[in-house]
Amino acid sequence: MTNRVLLVHGTMDRAASFAKAVGHLAGLEIITYDRRGYGSAAHEHATSLADHVDDLVARLANEPAAVVGHSIGGDFALAAATRRPDLVTAVGAWEPPLAWLPWWPQESAGTRATSEGLDPGDAAELFMRGVVGDDIWERLPEGTRRTRRKEGAAMLVDVGGIRSGPPFDPAAVQAPVVVGRGGDSKPYHRRSAEWVCAHVGDAELFDIPGARHGAHVSHPGDFARFVRRVVERGWSH
Repeated sequence: MTNRVLLVHGTMDRAASFAKAVGHLAGLEIITYDRRGYGSAAHEHATSLADHVDDLVARLANEPAAVVGHSIGGDFALAAATRRPDLVTAVGAWEPPLAWLPWWPQESAGTRATSEGLDPGDAAELFMRGVVGDDIWERLPEGTRRTRRKEGAAMLVDVGGIRSGPPFDPAAVQAPVVVGRGGDSKPYHRRSAEWVCAHVGDAELFDIPGARHGAHVSHPGDFARFVRRVVERGWSH
C-alpha cells in the first residue's frame, strides 16, 4: 500500500496547473514535475514520446506510486505501467488523446496545429487558441504569449508522436486504471475515455459532471476525488 502519487501534465501545460487540486489531497505524498520543453524544463528537449516515459519512470525513483496523467500525461502513465508494472500501482488517465485512431477528429487543437505546416511558434499559438479560445489568448500578457510560443517545439513532439502511433499497448496494462472524463467535454474526449476502458483489462470510468478537458483547473476538488479513487484502486490491487 502506498500514498505516493505522481501527477503528469499534458501538452502546453506545466506542473503548476495541478496546484489547486493538490490543495485537496492532504494525506497523500504528491510528486509533480515539468515535462521537458515546458515551464522550468523549457530548456530541455525531448525527441520522442519515449523520452517522456523515460522521465516519468525516473521520477518514480524505484519506489511504487500511483501515476495520474492529464491529457497526454495519461498516455504516458499508461505506457509507464507497461514499462514498470512493479512500480506503477494504479493509473489515472484523464481524457488521454488517441490521435492515432481513425475516428480522432481533424478539428482537434493538436491535429490542426500539426497539420498546417506552421513553424513551432505559430503552431503553439494555434494550439493554445484552440484550447483556451481566441479571447483568452488575446488577453494574456505579451510575455506569457511569448513563453507559450517558445513551447511549440515540445508541443510538436507531443502531438506529432501521438498521431504517429500508440505509446502504450492497452492489453499489456496490468495495473488497475481509472479513466476520467468531463460531463461537458468534447465528444472525442469522452469517447477516448470509453475506448481506454474497453481495451484495458481492469479499468473504470470516473465522470465529473459539468467539467471539460481542463477539469484539474476548473474543478480541482472533483479532480482530487478522481486522484483519490486511483490511489484506492492501487491499495486493492
